[in-house]
Amino acid sequence: MTRAEKQTIVEELYQKFSETNHFYITDPQGLNVERVNNFRRMCFNKGIEYKVYKNTLIKKALEKLDTDYSSFDDTVLKGFSGILFSGESSNIPAKIIKEFRKSAKSEELLPLLKGASIDTDLFIGEEYLDTLSKLKSKAELIGEVISLLQSPAKNVVSALQSGPQTLAGLVKTLSEREG
Repeated sequence: MTRAEKQTIVEELYQKFSETNHFYITDPQGLNVERVNNFRRMCFNKGIEYKVYKNTLIKKALEKLDTDYSSFDDTVLKGFSGILFSGESSNIPAKIIKEFRKSAKSEELLPLLKGASIDTDLFIGEEYLDTLSKLKSKAELIGEVISLLQSPAKNVVSALQSGPQTLAGLVKTLSEREG
């Protein structure tokens, strides 16, 4: 690979990292070609881009960003590295990894999660996979907040709307008792 080709890849990676709020770095080592292709297909079907890059190129692209990714240097950017890019939802790549592992007939936990960046928050290590898979997306959180805000208003409106029927029923019951 020529220096110009490497520069082009670094620039493309820099653009992806700049435009993408969430990315996961995995270790696909040990997956055969068929399983890698199945994993790529699963990612593509869920709207996630997955590519394998050289660690030095990833490191150079990350160095150009404002966020400090130096903690990735010693642990995450070693061995083989595949990157899952997710623009909208932070938990879909983690769910894909978990789903892919369940579909495997063997007990191997591949691909391994080496690290992730969720809105510039860094998660390093396989132990964060469950946590990342349970994260709620921005749309889900906004929906929950709106639901919580609407709940008291709905209760008041419901009480006001049922008020005449309740009052009429109460008056009717009281009048029947007296008679």
